[in-house]
Amino acid sequence: MSDVVSEKAGGLDAHLVVRRPAFELDLRLAAEPGEVVALLGPNGAGKSTALRALAGLVPTAAGHVRVDGADLGALPPERRGIGMVFQDYLLFPHLSALDNVAFGLRCQGMGKRASRARAAEWLEHVGLADHASAKPRALSGGQAQRVALARALAVRPRLLLLDEPLAALDAHTRLEIRAALRRRLAGFAGAAVLVTHDPLDAMVLADWLVVVEGGRLVQQGPPAEIARRPRTDYVARLVGLNLYRGRASAGAAGSTVVLAGGSGKLDSADSLDGEVFVAFSPASVALYRSRPDGSPRNVWRATVGAVERQGDRVRVRLDGPPFTAAADVTPGAVAELGLSEGSTVWAGVKAAETHVYPA
Repeated sequence: MSDVVSEKAGGLDAHLVVRRPAFELDLRLAAEPGEVVALLGPNGAGKSTALRALAGLVPTAAGHVRVDGADLGALPPERRGIGMVFQDYLLFPHLSALDNVAFGLRCQGMGKRASRARAAEWLEHVGLADHASAKPRALSGGQAQRVALARALAVRPRLLLLDEPLAALDAHTRLEIRAALRRRLAGFAGAAVLVTHDPLDAMVLADWLVVVEGGRLVQQGPPAEIARRPRTDYVARLVGLNLYRGRASAGAAGSTVVLAGGSGKLDSADSLDGEVFVAFSPASVALYRSRPDGSPRNVWRATVGAVERQGDRVRVRLDGPPFTAAADVTPGAVAELGLSEGSTVWAGVKAAETHVYPA
């Protein structure tokens, strides 16, 4: 995707402006046919507002919504040709799975027999042919999600919107349904926009990420690029990196970055001058009882602010001065170093483990 804000003959081209007393969304958004764009951002950033504005469920103050070249801005939701999967799926409790999928087709004017026949085909596509007569209360979370997806796709939408489609699932079901959803999206010819707070969902399901904070776009790009070069603290936390901003001066062995506010400096093997971001993984931070000798070019003394178990690793928050950072260590290292809140350690990061890129 070369430019998500350019106008396109096919797919989605939107400029969404929504104004509320204490919040304004101003976001340009586009997606190619066959492309999945994920909206990421903290709570209250405007992700779901953007999705509902695309669907016509939230009025816009300015801008446009075009799908395959057609201007949908003045059309009511039911005439926009958009499929939507809500976080809680919103299946009709009194209808069977088959009739839930057929509902949108009936609204389009298709006859009962034809709509139920196509609905049956879609239930087979999503592996639920044997549950056609089941009411939503008899379905598991994963099954309900698949019925909701089948209902959205059965109407052959030009644009598919998915609002936290995996949030209601338990961890085991989420893994299975995420893989199934990826396969289904790969076969969808239209554009798709996914809202999620889960970085793994975004990385697995999306071709392009759009990060929104405070109603504005702050970063966009392919998932791998976003993960490698975050540009805000939120994105850095999302992908699990320590991130700082500063001014770099290139030298023979790389760069020295003086951090913003004079909070310290970091050396990097990358050679760059000017305003930059510098990032490194918590896993690259080594902790010591005393000041280390040898290879790390970046060494500082820190106070342990918190110790938290995360799977088979332990996340340690290191408070400054000179700056706050996260380190990932083993449970054995916690015991060996006597790490606890308030204790003092030395931290080190090799220059080759830091990555510097233009701000």
